[in-house]
Amino acid sequence: MQCPSNSFRYNATQCACNPGYLFNITSRSCYLFNEWGPVEMDSGVDYHSVSFPGSGTIFDFDSIRKLTQSQAVFLEATLFMLLSWLFFCFFARCAPLGDGRSIWFRIRWWISRLDVCFASRHWLDDQQVVMKRKTELGGTFSIASWILFIGLFAALLYQIISKRAIEMHNVRATNAPDLAAFINDLEFNITTISSMSCLHLRGLGTVVTGNPGFVDYRFAPLSTFANYSCINTTKGPTIVLKCSNCPISRDSAYISWQFVDLPNSPATAIGFQFNLTAKDPKNKKHLSLVSGTLRNGSNFDNKPVTFRGLTPNILKFNFFPRMYHNLHDLRLIQPLLHEFLPGSSFNEISQLQASVQRPNDGLINTTLYVNFLSSYIVEIKNQNVLGPVSFLADLGGLYCISIGLFFYILVQCEYRIKKLRNEDCVMRKVRSRRKAQDRWDKLRKYVMYTYAPNQLEEVYDMRNDGCCTGVKMESLNRKSSSVRGRGSSRLDTISFSRKISLPSEKRAISEQIDTQGATRFLPESAADCRKSTRLKEERNHRLLII
Repeated sequence: MQCPSNSFRYNATQCACNPGYLFNITSRSCYLFNEWGPVEMDSGVDYHSVSFPGSGTIFDFDSIRKLTQSQAVFLEATLFMLLSWLFFCFFARCAPLGDGRSIWFRIRWWISRLDVCFASRHWLDDQQVVMKRKTELGGTFSIASWILFIGLFAALLYQIISKRAIEMHNVRATNAPDLAAFINDLEFNITTISSMSCLHLRGLGTVVTGNPGFVDYRFAPLSTFANYSCINTTKGPTIVLKCSNCPISRDSAYISWQFVDLPNSPATAIGFQFNLTAKDPKNKKHLSLVSGTLRNGSNFDNKPVTFRGLTPNILKFNFFPRMYHNLHDLRLIQPLLHEFLPGSSFNEISQLQASVQRPNDGLINTTLYVNFLSSYIVEIKNQNVLGPVSFLADLGGLYCISIGLFFYILVQCEYRIKKLRNEDCVMRKVRSRRKAQDRWDKLRKYVMYTYAPNQLEEVYDMRNDGCCTGVKMESLNRKSSSVRGRGSSRLDTISFSRKISLPSEKRAISEQIDTQGATRFLPESAADCRKSTRLKEERNHRLLII
């Protein structure tokens, strides 16, 4: 018979895994068990959630903690947004104002409209009336101060939620009535990590209470203490002890069991896994526990070992009572791992091979030692660190810092750079000039398309009187009513977004209208007459506008 890898042969025909290796029945191989982890403890009381009476948890602070980890995340995000805003405003300020029609002027104008914090605090000469002035620099610093304030306020809320209360512990001596009130449901789960099964189990059924050598030392059936059973799991046999409405009157208890050799199946183990829980039967929402995995400890420099032999493996646990005054006097027993004393074990293949061949070493002794610390009771209550007055004081301080910092920078900039003192006037003048130009263009378009055709008829009549020889004009028989009707229809279809700003453009349009209804013959002798006609047309057009 050939043995699998990471194993050795004993008794000439049997195979066993090396120290620290576990046999996998499915793959028929030995593998190194490395699912070790730290001992975990939970008090069963969550202080990082906000809930209302009669409802579940509505806000879980741990979900935010996983994303933020600390206040530094809020402060870094605030600094990034603040620098981005200042850089954007500086970049926009480098763009020229132009005639007030560019996109950059609109951006700079709306930045100045955001001056809500420093509108009445800009630079003023002596004996000047204080009035609101919205500047681009004031808008930049106003939004920057609000970004800083909101970021600091978020960091303050994080601090209030994470450290809103201090857990106060008070230890006091107990008496019999206090201990009688501590009744919890206890459950012990001890797994021997091995390839064994519950068929190897022997000697489970007795509990020893009290201290050896004292008068309270006595033996009792385990059924008087708890209900016990053995369950086969993938990691090995699990001893389950359940004690319902278990009192805490005893000082200590010892429970022992053994795993013995079976034919072709030696009693070996590579570690122990435990899970101890306690809960109040009146309030099963809160569950205190301690769990973990144990191996050789530091006896062999964390080398893989296999437990086997007469020396017992002792798992020591302490149980101490806690009373939570802030949770309607909740009484909960907190389990803790006190110590693990490893028993007989081997880390060399030759030593383990010799042990499995000795019948006297064919067992694993395990002892569960439970120590009830019943002399004292730990009373727990919460004390709020921040009240409404301190919160408002912190909030006001953050606001003063945010506004005061950028107000100081604003004053220094306007004091040292004189150009910044009247920048609001410059932007208002540019905007007013653009609005006046737009309104003037609309008025000129209205006048031209409403009254300009009459002036054109007069000009055409003057041309037909014979001042310009060699020009043949067709008769323009238009009535004043039709002229005004056509002018109004043209006004309805014209787009006011186009501007006509020079008189020469009006002449060009008038000439275009002339050429649409006339056939011209322009000899060189008529140049002077045409020039005089244009002068008259310009003069009449100017008089009409005035």
